[in-house]
Formats: sequence, structure tokens, C-alpha cells
Amino acid sequence: MNIAVFASGRGSNLMAILNAIKEGKLNAKVSVVISNNSNAGALTIAKENGIDALHISRKQFSSDEDYVKKILSELRARNVELIVLAGYMKKIPPEIIREYPNKILNIHPALLPAFGGLGMYGMNVHKAVIDYGVKITGVTVHIVDEEYDHGPIVMQKAIEVKDDDTPETLAERVLKIEHEIYPEAIKLFVEGKVIVSGRKVMIKNED
Repeated sequence: MNIAVFASGRGSNLMAILNAIKEGKLNAKVSVVISNNSNAGALTIAKENGIDALHISRKQFSSDEDYVKKILSELRARNVELIVLAGYMKKIPPEIIREYPNKILNIHPALLPAFGGLGMYGMNVHKAVIDYGVKITGVTVHIVDEEYDHGPIVMQKAIEVKDDDTPETLAERVLKIEHEIYPEAIKLFVEGKVIVSGRKVMIKNED
């Protein structure tokens, strides 16, 4: 399966996906990495691994329509079947969501629907978790729809919030979980095991 990874930052989840592919755990190919940030570490990782690395930002285009057309043309040119958001800091245009229904994944550093929505990203999430005083947080992989952090949940994994956690220590532990479960969730899509019915996700059994 041809995958496109959208990333805005250093690309640690991209690296986890590439490692899973290299280790034979994930039968897929990252065909292109797209970033809105020309300095994203994810673009460097892509280039180092022989993957097309594209900087595509809305600021480069005179209209939303031209911006969307550019992204879709690059995806179609590579026969992309699944889009994986890995720390991508821009909302996906609805035209792209409609072009790839139930084929866009995102990973969120909390147990959705808690601590999601506009502004809930990165360290903001971990600070909110600690400030609220919850004892459990974790990671959610979900399908992207037209609302922030709203689409059907594919996979979650929980971890304890320790009494002495800071946003930074919590972020470090959560990121390790992200690197574990994102390749696992992508594998379910690659193997055709995901069935989406409304807001419910069902996973086919081996039999």
C-alpha cells in the first residue's frame, strides 16, 4: 500500500513507521512526505530515505482551490491509498477528506474525546492533562473527518499519569506509546481489517 505522510515537525512518528517497514512489520511504502514547514525534520528524514519530500504550504498559492489541487495531484501521481498525519499542524481541507474517505489517520497524545479539539496539540495537551488532575492519559489513533480530533477511533493505549509528572516527562512517555501503536494501527488498514460504520470502527478477526 502506498502511504503519504504529512508532518510539520521533527518526524519521530515518520521514523517509527519507516522502521516498522524496514523490520518487515508493515507491508507498505511511504511514497511521499508532505510538510507545510520547509524546515521540518520529517522532510530531512524523507530525503535520507530516498522518499519524495515536498514542502507544500497554503502561503505558496493564490487560492485554497489551487492549494488543494496541488496536494491532490501529488497524491494521485503516486497512487496514494492512505494518508497518515504525523504531527501535522494544519487542518486537512474537506476536499481531501472527501477524496480519501476513512483513509486519513491521525495520532493524538491523549485519550480522545478527552483533551482534544482546537488548540489541543503537543505540550498543550500534556499540560491540560496534568492541570486537570486525571490519573490516566494515553494515545489515540483515529480517522480524520472535518472536525478536529473527532473522527472514529481506531486504537487507544493508556498510561498512568504519575504524581511527579511534568508536561515534559509525560510527553516523553506518551511519545514512546505513539511510536508503538501508530505502525500497528496502519497495519490494520494495510491488511484491510478495518471496517468503518458511522462513528464505529470494527476490526476483522484473523478467521
